[in-house]
Amino acid sequence: MIEEPPLLSINSEMKRPSKSQVEAFRGVPTGFVVDALFGAGALSRTIQPIGAGRDIDCSAAGPALTANCGPADILASLAALKFIQDGDVVVSAFAEHQGCAAAGDRLTGMMKNCGASGFVTDGPVRDYDGIVQIGLPVWCTGLTPASPYSSGPGSVGFPVQIGDQEVETGDMIIADRDGVVVVPFERIDETLRNLDQVKKAERDLDAEVANGLKIPDSVVELLASDKVRYCK
Repeated sequence: MIEEPPLLSINSEMKRPSKSQVEAFRGVPTGFVVDALFGAGALSRTIQPIGAGRDIDCSAAGPALTANCGPADILASLAALKFIQDGDVVVSAFAEHQGCAAAGDRLTGMMKNCGASGFVTDGPVRDYDGIVQIGLPVWCTGLTPASPYSSGPGSVGFPVQIGDQEVETGDMIIADRDGVVVVPFERIDETLRNLDQVKKAERDLDAEVANGLKIPDSVVELLASDKVRYCK
C-alpha cells in the first residue's frame, strides 16, 4: 500500500547570504542586477508589483524563503511564517494558478509581522486595500477576490520554479517597480563584483546623455562600417 505524502515537507538546512551581501544589494535597480548577471535572472514580466507600485513603495532586497504551494493552496505559505528571518522575501510558487488568490491582507500582514521585507508569487492576490494599509511590498500576477485552500501538500525551503526561473532559499531577491530578479546563492559575490562595473558604466552614460549625447559612438562607427548595407 502506497503511503500518503506528508502535508508539509520542511528543509531543515536553509542557507542564507551574509548581512553584508544583503546590504550591498539594497537600493540597486533590478536592471543593474540583470546586467551584472549578463542578462539572466529576471522573473517573467507577468509577475508585477501590486497596483504597479502606485500605492506601495515596491522595492525589496533580501534572501529568498521559498514556499512551494501548488495550485489553489496556501498551506506552505502559512507554514513559511515560522521560518521567516528579518529581511526575507517570501517566494511562493503557486503553479501559475490564476483561479484564486495566493495571499490576502491577513497572510501578508503576518509575513510583515514576522519580519519579511516582501512577497513574490506567480498567482494573483486579494484584499488590495488591506495590503496597501499593511505596506508589505508584493509582486504578483494581478488581483482576484477568489479564496484559496489551505489543505496541502506543500513544502518550505526547497527549490521552486517560478516566473521561468528556479529560486532556492538563500538566493538573493531584488525587486522594484520594473519587476523581480533572482541572484543564485553561488553567484552573489560574482554579481556584486560585476555590479561595480555596471554602476560605473551607467553613471558615465547618464552623464553623457545629460550633456547632450544623441547617438553612441559605437553606433555611429557601426553605421559607417562595412557591416551595414544601405539599400534602395
